[in-house]
Amino acid sequence: MDTSADSPVSVRFVADSIRGWVGRLGSVWIEGQIAQANARQDLVFATLRDTGEDCSVGLIMSRKTAHQIDPPLAEGQRVVVQAKPEYWKRRGDLKLRVHAVRAVGIGDLLARLEQLKAQMAAEGLFAPERKRPLPFLPGRIGLISGRGSDAQRDVIVNAQRRWPGAQFELRETPVQGDRAVSEIVRALDELQLEEGVDVIVIARGGGSTEELLAFSNETLVRAVAQAHIPVVSAIGHEKDNPILDHVADLRASTPTDAGRRIVPDMSEETRRAREARQRCRRALDTRLRLEEGQLAQLRAHSQLADPLAGLRLRSQRVSDVADRTRRAAAAMVEREGSEISSLAARVRTLSPAATLERGYAVVQRRDDAVVVRDPEQVAQGQQLRVRLAHGEFTAVRQE
Repeated sequence: MDTSADSPVSVRFVADSIRGWVGRLGSVWIEGQIAQANARQDLVFATLRDTGEDCSVGLIMSRKTAHQIDPPLAEGQRVVVQAKPEYWKRRGDLKLRVHAVRAVGIGDLLARLEQLKAQMAAEGLFAPERKRPLPFLPGRIGLISGRGSDAQRDVIVNAQRRWPGAQFELRETPVQGDRAVSEIVRALDELQLEEGVDVIVIARGGGSTEELLAFSNETLVRAVAQAHIPVVSAIGHEKDNPILDHVADLRASTPTDAGRRIVPDMSEETRRAREARQRCRRALDTRLRLEEGQLAQLRAHSQLADPLAGLRLRSQRVSDVADRTRRAAAAMVEREGSEISSLAARVRTLSPAATLERGYAVVQRRDDAVVVRDPEQVAQGQQLRVRLAHGEFTAVRQE
């Protein structure tokens, strides 16, 4: 059908068209959680919400249909309904006309939880190596719990009893019902952004499987698995075991147990510090006594009793060696001096000068300084050099 601003259709036409299209849809079985239920005359109006998700749809059924389940229809109850979409054009609402309703039995719930648990275990979300250790002493502790609940009080009281300075960042949320999962996930995200929060505790008291169902919700469990700081699960009592216990970094059996495990015991740490200090003192005393004994032995040593004795002994040894060295050097010089005198006398005896002193002369040819030993070495008229003991003169050979 063509429409324009000049030829619009009426609201009734659009409403009738939507109603006609919706009316052609068939019935469908739907599972969800009753968010609210109000009876008006012969009809019951309710809201069916998908657990943990922000989506819902209105239901309308007869009182007779609503009475098909036991216990009676009530807020928070998980049900399966057979319904057909129906458009109410007067208000523009889309509701589901319920023809049959069944309560989800505990057996069905447990079977579905076991199936979800097996799926997450197969993904490795429960693996021990994923578990992060809690900080020894967290700066601030994030706590998600019901408003003013006993679980909240048990965590805070027991933690501060062990460590009086423990500080908490509280987020109070619904812990069951249709809004629980979305509110807890929102609180978890907020606490991870808070500066100084080193660990987060999710706590609530005990309850039935249906009342603790939010803590086995896949949306919440995956949000905890993806958290970047350690998360402690403190749900219910020892026997309670929602899926959150398996994915959390630490499972506390109760909120009280969580308070005891997230902080150290000040009295115990004080005792350990005192014992460590005593051990250190004893070790130090033992070492001091040992060092004092060694020092006393050193003081009793002869060299420490008279520190200069060794120096005097070595000084005397140096003096003795110096004296022996001087005497040996003098004797050597004397011996060498005598040897030199003897050699000098022998040299003088053998020296040509001594021969000249006895009246002899050395004759050399003047032109080449050759010593003349034979008259045949000198030609007639050749000049000669005649060396005497006290000088020399020139001569010429004559026939």
